[in-house]
Amino acid sequence: MSDILPSWSRRRAAVASEAKAEALATEQALLKKEHAELSEKSDEDILEALGLPDPDSLVQGDDFKVFLSKAVPAHLRKRALRTLWRSNPVLACVDGLNDYDDDYLTGSFGQDPIKTTYQVGKGMLAHLLEVERQKEAALTPDAIEEVVAEPECQTPEDDAYVAVVEDAPEPMEEPMPTPRRMQFQFEGDLA
Repeated sequence: MSDILPSWSRRRAAVASEAKAEALATEQALLKKEHAELSEKSDEDILEALGLPDPDSLVQGDDFKVFLSKAVPAHLRKRALRTLWRSNPVLACVDGLNDYDDDYLTGSFGQDPIKTTYQVGKGMLAHLLEVERQKEAALTPDAIEEVVAEPECQTPEDDAYVAVVEDAPEPMEEPMPTPRRMQFQFEGDLA
């Protein structure tokens, strides 16, 4: 018996949601049809048909709520809201606390975009140039003379190949970084 009641509840909820969706769809279709009819008329004719005053003639204290209904086209609603913002000095007061008023694309040096040495996929260019300079400094003329050119066709069994490999300079090993440990020092007596 307990299994039957939840299924009926679910079915009743599904029927109610279907009815609500159908009502919403018919309301939107009717509203779309009204807007299509109103789009062919001029603004004065639309205001007269809806029984609304001219939005530009409204002053502080007038009722602006009538322009917020769904039947009013968006462009008339925007005109009425612009008049509302101009009519009340409190609403028109810009206090400068809006984060979106700032232009974060420009730096403090004029209106030009900020320039940086960062390159996508390469990082900071100055760092890369310093690494290249250090590599070039390591290849001094003395180091270049020590490198012996290998013949084109050599195998590991050839004596010349073994001699070239043995005479090649060993790569420099980077020193291992020393491990850092946290040290705590307490001042005064803990007891």
